[in-house]
Parts: sequence; C-alpha cells; structure tokens
Amino acid sequence: MTEQTSTTIAVNTAEGRQYSESPWGRVWYKFRRDRTGMLSLGIVALYFLVALGVWLGIWGQGWSENTGPMWAAPGTDHWLGTNVIGQDIYQRAIYSTRTAFEIGLVVAVLATLLGALLGALSGYYSNTWVDELILWLTGVLDSIPFYLFVAAVAFALQGNPYAMHIAMISTFWTTTARLVRGDVIKLKNFDFVEAARAIGVPQFKIIFRHILPNTFHILLVQSTITFVSAIKSEVILSFLGLGVSDGVSWGLMIAESTQDVQAGHFSNFITASVFLFVLVMAFNMFSDSLQDALDPKKVHE
Repeated sequence: MTEQTSTTIAVNTAEGRQYSESPWGRVWYKFRRDRTGMLSLGIVALYFLVALGVWLGIWGQGWSENTGPMWAAPGTDHWLGTNVIGQDIYQRAIYSTRTAFEIGLVVAVLATLLGALLGALSGYYSNTWVDELILWLTGVLDSIPFYLFVAAVAFALQGNPYAMHIAMISTFWTTTARLVRGDVIKLKNFDFVEAARAIGVPQFKIIFRHILPNTFHILLVQSTITFVSAIKSEVILSFLGLGVSDGVSWGLMIAESTQDVQAGHFSNFITASVFLFVLVMAFNMFSDSLQDALDPKKVHE
C-alpha cells in the first residue's frame, strides 16, 4: 500500500469518525456519499434559485404579457416560442416554478405539522377516545376521493384561491399522522419518557418536547414526499380547472397547450412537461436518498 493511499484512508477514516460524533452528522456523512442524492439535491437547489429569482422580481415577470405573435417559433426574442395569444412560453415556465414551490412548500409544511400534531396525540393517548377520534377522522378523509373532495371544498369556498391548498392540507396529513402515531407508541414506553413522567413533567410537555423531536426523521422524509404530491396534484387540478386561478402553473400551461398541439405546435406542452418531470424526478430521488441516510440500519455502514 502506497503512502498516498494510506493517507487517503486515514483522512476518510478521521472524517467518518468526526461525523459519527452526532446523529445528524452521520446522516449528512452518509447522504453526501450518495452521488444520486447529491445530484438530485443540486437540481432541486437550482429550481429553488429559479423560484427565488421570480420572488425577487429578477426574471419571469413578463409571463402575462402578449409580447409576440401567435405561436412564434423559438428564437432570440422568445427562447421557447409563444403560445396561442403571443405570451412567452419561457417566461411562463419560469414563473410556474415559483407557483410550484409556493404550493409545495405551503402544503408540505402545514400538512406535515398537522400530521405530526395529531399523530403524536393519537400515539400517546392510544386506545383512548382521543386515539379513536383521530383514527376515525383519518379513515373518513382517506375514504373520500381526493379530486371530488377538492371540488367540494372549492365550491364551498366560492372560488377562494386557497381552496386547493386547504383541500390538500386537509387530506395529505393522514399518512404522516399514521407513521408518527406508530413511532410515538414505541417511544412513549422508553426510559427517558418514563423518567419524565416520574418527576412530574406535564404530559403535553413530554409529547412536544421529549417525544415528538425524536420523530423528526419521519417528518423530514414525509415533507419531501408531500411536496412532490402537492405539485403533481396541482398540475392535475389546474388541468381540470380546479387549481391555480390567479397566476400560471405548469398544469395551466399543459391545459392551454391542447389548442397548440391540435395546431401542430408542441413547445408549450413539452416545456411544461419537462420542467415538471425534472423537478418531480429530482425530488423523488432526493427523498429516496434522504430516507436511506436516515435509516439507522444503513447509517452505520
């Protein structure tokens, strides 16, 4: 073995030992060794920078302007061409990235928090009326077809722009709640919880300060899955006319491209589809890699 190889092994060993000092350090060490995970993280970060630029007004602000002729071909004036009313397809695709992140982040954060709260209560008070009520509620929501539920919420809110967000949050929390419930049922019998009860720590403090933080790995993975589900659902709902009503999204672009495709123009459809496909695929790979890194059986490999 050469001196350079020995040095490299020593450095890697020392680095692994350094990261193994903390649980999250081990997770990061495992994740950053996953090339697929790092690649997907880079793609997601690139999309986020695009969305951030739209939020800051740097680009994508001309999405609604009729700046070109009908169905203009891609060129220097319009990089990806124009749609049936002369709107720039590139500008609309860029602005739709902001729409995707707004919907994905809002739904993922709120649905995950709601699922964590109800799942923790259900698990801690398992086999009581609290648990039965929460399980009954999850069963009822899961039994209602999602798109029918969204249509009912949209009708009840009379075209409120947040009807889609409310419908998604109201249904996407159930899976997180079930996973958290199962973990909390195990955690509540651990010694550190028994010790907290023995010294008189209030039950809600035990739940939210001692037990729930130990389910963070579940919440992290579930939030990424919910993010992707929210974006895909928005595209379908917007295509059906039940989604975004005060802006533009990839779903609306695909819906409006039906006229373009019939006329032999595919730029609008292909652009929205590719933007959507790359982000969803990257986030799915990121979620898988994150789940592997958080798996305690694999962290010690």
